[in-house]
Amino acid sequence: MTIKNICCIGAGYVGGPTMAVVAQKCPYITVTIVDINASRIAAWNNEDLSKLPVFEPGLDNIVDEARGRNLFFSTDVDKAIDEADMIFISVNTPTKTYGKGKGMAADLKYIELCARQIAKVSKSNKIVVEKSTLPVRTASAIKSILNHTGNGVQFQILSNPEFLAEGTAIDDLLNPDRILIGGDDSIEGQKAIQALVDIYANWVSKDKILTTNVWSSELSKLTANAFLAQRVSSINAISQLCEKSGADVNEVAKAIGMDSRIGSKFLKASVGFGGSCFQKDILNLVYIAKTYGLNEVADYWEQVIIMNDYQKQRFSDNIVSTLYNTVSGKKITFFGWAFKKDTNDTRESAAIKVADNLLSEQANISVYDPKVVEERIYADLDYLGTRSENENKALLTVHNNPYEASKESHAIAVLTEWDEFKTYDWQKIYDSMYKPAFIFDGRGILDIQTLEKIGFVCYKIGSGAKI
Repeated sequence: MTIKNICCIGAGYVGGPTMAVVAQKCPYITVTIVDINASRIAAWNNEDLSKLPVFEPGLDNIVDEARGRNLFFSTDVDKAIDEADMIFISVNTPTKTYGKGKGMAADLKYIELCARQIAKVSKSNKIVVEKSTLPVRTASAIKSILNHTGNGVQFQILSNPEFLAEGTAIDDLLNPDRILIGGDDSIEGQKAIQALVDIYANWVSKDKILTTNVWSSELSKLTANAFLAQRVSSINAISQLCEKSGADVNEVAKAIGMDSRIGSKFLKASVGFGGSCFQKDILNLVYIAKTYGLNEVADYWEQVIIMNDYQKQRFSDNIVSTLYNTVSGKKITFFGWAFKKDTNDTRESAAIKVADNLLSEQANISVYDPKVVEERIYADLDYLGTRSENENKALLTVHNNPYEASKESHAIAVLTEWDEFKTYDWQKIYDSMYKPAFIFDGRGILDIQTLEKIGFVCYKIGSGAKI
């Protein structure tokens, strides 16, 4: 089975980069990415590659090479579905905010809408690929909808979860640890799996392409993110013990990371993890465990989220207590709003929770992030519903320059590990601030000794003493 036309529904952080790489590596396949958000599609088609809606290092060059050749972005969803041999579903699956499973279960309404649209439009056999992160056995729901179209079209459902780390997504796509493909054991199911294997085999070694049944594939994605998040919460828990005991969490992390059974990755203490996947996937895992009556399993994984939330709360509480137990009317500068460096994604960013806490203490917050736009920052705060949009705009200001953002500030909080923060003229920043001038390095990226020589009072997560 040779695939000539691919349609990807969803032009976000997964669909856009993934399909751009597929188009670049498979010039014989026409790849069309569709989305009902016209402004997002317009941004993908913008001649100015710096205006792409997703920022990932290297993405602009790949889009520039393939766009207009065999990579296309469109709002004509029906046409792309009709022409496709293979359809990737890459739409948002947020945590439910209503009804049964509120706050834990994945909201699958967008997945179901996609399945119904595919069923309605399709006039020829299709391979449908789950690219969004989904609960176990979602494929059966999609298959049920597709198989009741009544127009004789045959569908094969595959699970092909993404394992991208935002900020390094292009390198992750070009040099993946593994490609996971789940499908049916039937003859047609195995043919569909092979068709997707053949696409990835254009640039990925076949020994890195793992095929499973569809349920194992779906659960593997949730489990991988849960294990990674667990490591972050584990080292953050130890960071609190380090602060009380006089140990240094970085030294502890280095020592245990040299154990080959543990490894060094995801052992960086910080203000907490964010992003679109970790919290959502763990909550989904918790919900699935509870539905099967596995309450002890659910409690185990839920503690990872509890610890992460506590780390954010602890960071904001430390700012308040250090600034003489009040930040009312004081200017606190945030360096960073994205959940991590090299992305403009802010979903579940630690900065949002820390800002919300400090705004509730009537602080004035000034924000600078090199890639996150002003509208996104206000939208993140407004979504919480803690206060009105006007109140958020009155208390928080967004700047395009770090020196303006920190002028006449009482404290600076580093919430994202952007490399450029390490290169600033910190003497200039110190001179423009109120004294004593405080720095709270929530990512552990700054040279604390140099900053203290300048005159800053510095606080670092996981250190038992001021460094």
